[in-house]
Amino acid sequence: MHRRISVLMIAAALVLSGMTMGVGAVGATATDADSGSSSAVSTTTDSAALSHVASATLDNQTSGGTTVTVQQVYVPDGGFVTIHDASVNEGGAKVLSSVRGSSKYLSPGNHTNVTVRLDDPIENTTTLVAMPHKDTDGDRIYEFVSGNAEVDGPYTADGEIVVDVGTVTASATVSISDQPTDGEHVFVDRTELANGGFLAIHDSSLLDGATFESVRGVSPKLGAGVHEDVRVTLDEPLENDDTVIPMPHRDTDDDGSYDFVTSNGEDDGPYTDTDGNIVLDSASAELTDTANVTMADEVSGGHLVTVDSVFLPEGGFVTAHDANVSDDAFGSVRGTSHYLGPGYHENVHIVLDEPFTDDNATVVPMAHKDTNDNQRYDFVRSEGNNDGPYTDDNGAVIDQATLDIAANFHIAAQPSDGTTVVVDHVDLSEDGYVTIHDASLNAGAVTGSVRGSSEFLEAGYYDNVTITLDDPLQESGTVIPMAHRETDGDESYDFVTTEGSEDGPVTTNGGNLVIDTAKATVNAQVTFESQTTSDTNVTVQSATLHDGGFVTIHDASLLEGAVFDSVRGTSEYLGPGTHENVSVSLDSLEESTTLIAMPHYDTNDNQQYDFVTSEGTADGPYVAKDIVVAPATVNVSDMGMGGGTATVTLNNQTANGQADSVNVASATLSQGGFVTIHDGTLLDGDVFDSVRGTSDYLEAGSHENISVSLDDPYTESGTIIAMPHKDSNDNEAYDFVSSEGSADGPYTSGGEAVVAPASLTVRSASVTFEAQETAGDSLTVASVSMSQGGFVTIHDATLLDGATFDSVRGSSDYLEAGTNEDVEVSLDDPVEESGTFVAMPHRDTNDNQQYDFVSSEGGADAPYVTAGGDIVLADAQVTLADGATDTGMGGDGGDGTPDSTESDGQPGFGAVIAVLALLGAALLARRS
Repeated sequence: MHRRISVLMIAAALVLSGMTMGVGAVGATATDADSGSSSAVSTTTDSAALSHVASATLDNQTSGGTTVTVQQVYVPDGGFVTIHDASVNEGGAKVLSSVRGSSKYLSPGNHTNVTVRLDDPIENTTTLVAMPHKDTDGDRIYEFVSGNAEVDGPYTADGEIVVDVGTVTASATVSISDQPTDGEHVFVDRTELANGGFLAIHDSSLLDGATFESVRGVSPKLGAGVHEDVRVTLDEPLENDDTVIPMPHRDTDDDGSYDFVTSNGEDDGPYTDTDGNIVLDSASAELTDTANVTMADEVSGGHLVTVDSVFLPEGGFVTAHDANVSDDAFGSVRGTSHYLGPGYHENVHIVLDEPFTDDNATVVPMAHKDTNDNQRYDFVRSEGNNDGPYTDDNGAVIDQATLDIAANFHIAAQPSDGTTVVVDHVDLSEDGYVTIHDASLNAGAVTGSVRGSSEFLEAGYYDNVTITLDDPLQESGTVIPMAHRETDGDESYDFVTTEGSEDGPVTTNGGNLVIDTAKATVNAQVTFESQTTSDTNVTVQSATLHDGGFVTIHDASLLEGAVFDSVRGTSEYLGPGTHENVSVSLDSLEESTTLIAMPHYDTNDNQQYDFVTSEGTADGPYVAKDIVVAPATVNVSDMGMGGGTATVTLNNQTANGQADSVNVASATLSQGGFVTIHDGTLLDGDVFDSVRGTSDYLEAGSHENISVSLDDPYTESGTIIAMPHKDSNDNEAYDFVSSEGSADGPYTSGGEAVVAPASLTVRSASVTFEAQETAGDSLTVASVSMSQGGFVTIHDATLLDGATFDSVRGSSDYLEAGTNEDVEVSLDDPVEESGTFVAMPHRDTNDNQQYDFVSSEGGADAPYVTAGGDIVLADAQVTLADGATDTGMGGDGGDGTPDSTESDGQPGFGAVIAVLALLGAALLARRS
């Protein structure tokens, strides 16, 4: 029985306690309500505090389904507050499986309004239980579930577990701040929707009972979950200062369209809270035509700055200038934002063309118009004739901030298979690394908290850096990226191995570490190592199952699509948590082979594995970004073979354009030798010609992350097979092929060569885009070939100026892998003038057959790239057909020279001296 005693004890305690509450609130200290992290704990003489009696208060509340707020938590020795569902009353395994989410670590003392994000959201009105937990092992990581209740148990009072029970209505929440507006747009800070829907913006007439007439605008349909910084365009613009009221609505008829007004309230009604009241918020909207920009001092790597807020009445840009702006209006430009629509914007990122390198550098954000309406920043190239700054009574609209040059990055909450973590953006002022720490960093485990590090990164800005963890996560928890320097010049991360003497962390001027935090949700994790067995049992070294279930062993035919027939055996039922050294009995194992461990749910709660018998309708596999699996080579012991033993592990891998090398995860060679990469023709008996490349000589022993350069690169996806070879002639040179097999033969087990097959996916694409005439609504791509399917997207020429997202004019429907000819792409933003357009093939990275590159801000559906890292694209000249309106290119005056006409009353922006005077006045006004 696997760690059952403490689980049963806790289950019994919960049942005996009748889920009674502990004592009331004690000992107040200030806390961070959103994060749940406390400030310094106040000294208190409260008798309850002195007796170390924990407490929790969970009020009835309305939630969007993904978060719950615990109004008060007292943890005398520090710990966590965990949310269980009502199944905790059933005891047994339900004590662990009832856990819906846990807070971050809470320091000793009292905490108010602690937000707990639920790993398993709720969809209806649900009874939930708040339970304070200790941090019994002092690592500040909640391990009650993953440790099968051996650690981080609940606080008790008078022998009873401390809990509080509340009713949480899964509905919606919304919040909005007072803001300036151009009258056509409203900015909503945050909304959380249990079932998805819309945000309707009402004006103040709603308060007088004008339910339908007060609707000024509606967002596009929003999915279930949390949405921040939602910008709503108003169909009925505001004409005066007014109160704006965002109201979340359901999509009751599931048609993706807001029908509340047109159906006279029959469809798409508003969300309501636990008391039946409509969910809404309100704010003052000040109608103004005066631009504004704000930016606080910040820590930066010098390649990225973030403007806190900008209001652009007519749309435009916010540009980052350096401190020389008053002397050199154009040369001081370091970078500009993408085009921003009219209205209010927050947290605007500017990736700089020319980085800041001097510490305490001054950055001057400046609001600019788009005077020629081409959504491209032309202020510098037109020498001030176009896209001049917004002005107020003091001159150009600007702000000033000081940069602490160190590093900067952002990481978002994410699902994970435990082996990788993605950092959204990275900005490094000097060469180095981004390292992932776990939450034990907060307890002082500086080197011991390191889970993995990026490859060496040169100073610069990077999007979506994927970090493979050397020490995989086995449960959901906090991950902390930290910027590290390259101090010894070897381009290898040595901070841990040198015990902190090399490659130390980047710090700010104040000596603070540059870090961010996020939650990585791991529902399943499995570790299956290469091994030798003399019977039909294999051992899975570790399996973490968030909701319990099984670990199934598949053979390699799984890779060929044999989902059910590949099953060779499955474990007994495993309760929620982490299990080590799980033995799985197989139906047979007569020769060495590759086997694959896969965690499965117990979806029908009968503790029997029914995936095969139900043909997949029950007990499906756990999924992170993909199905969670772990392949390994299993050798059948053969004591009579002699000549040494070997194991090898090869994981599935991908390459762009072509694969010039293959990474072998691990190999153990008893007598030294090589690891050779064969292609799939080996399976047809082509022993020599199937060789694509071989490693350098490897000493006897174990090796990890062996890079094998290919003499014959892969240009298409296919099978890769790693095969360990001996060095039979002791010359440390691979002679198997040249000797036609007489030297350096493969290691064997059971009379067969030891091998490890895997899949190699080569992402490749090509596109042909020819000059054409169009009426404006669509363009035709002559031919596009994609190895994995996806989309072909049409960009306008602003792409060449860095307008990655705003340049998108339209995208094709989903295209299957292969070659597609004469693909007609309907344009969301029609062609209005002749010019250059670009066709770009994109992948479908989230497998939903919908183009999400723009809506995800590059997080999904990335473009295909070549082996050299260049984006695959083709440009062509597009001519607007006769009869359609051609406005001419880029604001030219018709003869190829810039249009020098002043617009919107900008005072002489063709004259550099006037611009400098304007900027100087603005700087003087703000410095004073």
